[in-house]
Amino acid sequence: MYVGFDIGGTTIKYGLVDAKGNVSKKGAIPTHHNKEVLINDLVEIVENFRQDETILGVGISAPGIIKNGFMLTAGSIKPLYGTHLKEEMEKKIQLPVSVENDGNAAAIAERWLGNAQDCDNYLCIVLGTGIGAGIVINGKIYAGQHGMAGEFGWMLIDQLPKVGNLEEVSLNQRGSVIMGLCRLYNAALKEIDPTAEDIFDAQVILAKKDQGDVLAQKIFEQYLDDLSVMLINLVGTFDPEKILIGGGISANEEFMGELKERFSKNIKRHESLNYLKEIAVAEICAAKLKNNAGIIGAVYQLITV
Repeated sequence: MYVGFDIGGTTIKYGLVDAKGNVSKKGAIPTHHNKEVLINDLVEIVENFRQDETILGVGISAPGIIKNGFMLTAGSIKPLYGTHLKEEMEKKIQLPVSVENDGNAAAIAERWLGNAQDCDNYLCIVLGTGIGAGIVINGKIYAGQHGMAGEFGWMLIDQLPKVGNLEEVSLNQRGSVIMGLCRLYNAALKEIDPTAEDIFDAQVILAKKDQGDVLAQKIFEQYLDDLSVMLINLVGTFDPEKILIGGGISANEEFMGELKERFSKNIKRHESLNYLKEIAVAEICAAKLKNNAGIIGAVYQLITV
């Protein structure tokens, strides 16, 4: 058995994974934005599993630019920047450890057991605290010269501000779930009611939208447009066969239906892509493995050694 971790900016999901990719004994803990605490949390979970199971290795999926287990960046988890997570974990648990970018891990898992088993050219996008992505070209992960390929969340989506950080108009700030949808809803709600409590569960906002909450509807409409702009840009850039949408929100069938509908609607307004829509525009679909994708993809390299 293997232990798989999917580290997000808000939550760390984990589970036992067998050689066929079956996941059991799943759990989740909050992500502590303190390096030592976070690593100790991972070690404790591994050691707890070792009391009852023979663990052959540990796979870790995490945000950021990762090369050979070294985390040049780590998304919103700033304390992990510059951490050689593979080495530090191996020293503590004396087991093989694989560390993979979260988007790449999800893409690997979907090709192994999910909705990309028949694809050689596809993208896998993970909507979470930020936006993660994996790029597969001719059946292989494309990581770029420095391991940075797939940082779609850094793409700019709006008119540039005159001063300050350009990432204020990036897709991470508009198209992700926590830094995007939830942040925008909370900011708009505070303008109406400064005492309102922040919401960090997209399902709550989606439920409010369905119940006729005007603010939730307005924010969600813009969110769909922002995501569809991202998808249209990616279609024109990569010409993939499929674009898989992962992350917890992708399990919401109503959300996926609305996203696909908005993408199709905006494609029709794009003259060049509309002309090609029947033969050359990617299929948009939910990732099959949902919240298990990162956990499964994280251990894949260990299983196939």
